[in-house]
Formats: sequence, structure tokens, C-alpha cells
Amino acid sequence: MSASSSDVSPDRPRIQLIDAHHHLWDLTRHYYPWLSDHPEPQFFLGNYDALKRNYLPQDYRHDSRHHDVLATVHCEAEWDRQDQVGETQWITDLHHATGMPLAIVAHAWFHTDNAEEVLARQAAYPLVRGIRSKPVTAVRPDLMRPGEPGSMQDPRWLEGYARLERYGMSWDLRVPYWHLYEAADVARQFPRIPIVLNHTGFPWDRSPQGLQAWRQAMQAIAQHSHVYLKVSEFGLKDQPWSYASNREIVLQAIDIFGIERCMFASNFPVSSLRVDYDTLVTSVARMIEGFSPAQQRGFFVGNAANFYRLQLPA
Repeated sequence: MSASSSDVSPDRPRIQLIDAHHHLWDLTRHYYPWLSDHPEPQFFLGNYDALKRNYLPQDYRHDSRHHDVLATVHCEAEWDRQDQVGETQWITDLHHATGMPLAIVAHAWFHTDNAEEVLARQAAYPLVRGIRSKPVTAVRPDLMRPGEPGSMQDPRWLEGYARLERYGMSWDLRVPYWHLYEAADVARQFPRIPIVLNHTGFPWDRSPQGLQAWRQAMQAIAQHSHVYLKVSEFGLKDQPWSYASNREIVLQAIDIFGIERCMFASNFPVSSLRVDYDTLVTSVARMIEGFSPAQQRGFFVGNAANFYRLQLPA
């Protein structure tokens, strides 16, 4: 059973925040294969039928109504890959109509024949700050195939990745933790391309051995000072959302990266499969109470504003 706002004290504080990672979609007008006719059998949270509905700015604002969201960053939502720039245009139109989001992480493949053209078109949109391009990964560590096409060791992929520097864009990195060593090598090769690791590095295995492997991989990529972390998405397949377990993850991740390189992100509506927005925000705020007020403010507002170069409304 998911945690709910009833688990939170009625005198809960309103947290002021920037949401560094959320999604919007309109399934009645646009094509998202994973939400319509090409279900993802390996989806990390298991059954996700509850996400197969429109999720628009009014829905996000309803979910986040208990807190003061200063700005949001929209991350690509696996819109039809035959029309990669279409999502950016639609989100830009939403921004003009509704005031959100304030920035976009768009999609562009790095290794395809049209990679350079698509990246240039994405970069032409003023709201675009970075790219999320998921490299080829393995569902388990023992199935990894280093160097395969589309992986972080593919020369064509690296050639495409290098173009981010030309456009002054960052990379949103989303891989299982066992691929973080490869990502660390990418970071080493391209120190002038900012990287932000999504979803706390996906600590899916909460066994002592699994957590040790996750920590070691996180330490490998955190060695590079231009790599930041989105403290987000603690959901586990077929398991309820646990404050105690997730607190351990959050504090260890912050210890590895340093709170100055960490930012809050909701991953809504995906995270709603396990937790409501209010519980997520108030829980994370409680987890980081041991840090100074300035550090907490940086975590919830300043670090994301700096990374994504956000001009907050007056």
C-alpha cells in the first residue's frame, strides 16, 4: 500500500522547492509507445497501468498543492522517437500557456545517423537546458556487453555525446548503478559537459551486498566534480515505499556526492505509483533536517537553479 498524506502530521510545513525532474503527457493527442501499444516488460516498478492517463500542468499542480513549487524542469517522457523535437515544441507551448515548466531536458540520440541534426534542432529552443539520451544498458550486471552499439563505449555514441559541449548543454544520466563505472569514464573524458545522475543511481537491491555495490558505483562517478545527483525515485518493484529504507539511501547518497551537488526531484507522476507528492516532499525534508538551513535551501532550490540555469520568477 502506498504511503499517503494521511501519514503526515496536519501541521506539516510547506516546503519551498524547485522540482528538478517531472513529466507531462497527453495521451489523447500524442504518441508515447510505452504508455499505449508497446508496454515495457522490464519496467522497474512493475505494473504501471495507473500511469496510462493524461498528466498535464493542472494535474501536477493538484498533486503538489501542499508545497510552494517555485519552478519545474520537464524531463523527456519517451515520446515517439520518430518525432523527437515534437515533444519539445509541445512542452514549450505548455510553458507559454501555463507558465510551466521553466526548463526542458529534451531527447536526442547520440549514435544515430540524424543525431547531429536533432541535437541542433533541440538546442534552438530557449527552454532546453540539457539532453536525456539513455544509452544501451543491461537488465542485470551479468548480462552487460561492453562496447555494443548505442552503449557508452560505442565510438559513435561518444562522438554524438561530445556535441553537447558545443551547445552548452548538460546530460541527464539514467542507468542502473552497475553501469556507473562506464559513465564515470565518460565523465572523465568530457569534463566540460555537466552531468546529473537521475534517480539516486537506482538502488534497487537493498540487501547489504546490493547496497555495497551501489555505494561503490556511486563513489566511482561522484569522483568527478561536474557530476550532480537528483535525489529522486526510491520506488521498488512490488514493494511499498519505506521511510526508513529510503532515508538510508538519501543520506548515503548525499554523503557520497556532498549536499552541494544534490537536488530534489519528484519524478512525478511515475513516483505516484508508490508515494504521493506531499509524503515524498515532507519525508525528504525530514531526512535532511541535520543539514544547515543554507544547505537545505540549496538542496531544494539553489542547486537545481544553478545546474539548469533557471531564472526564477520575481
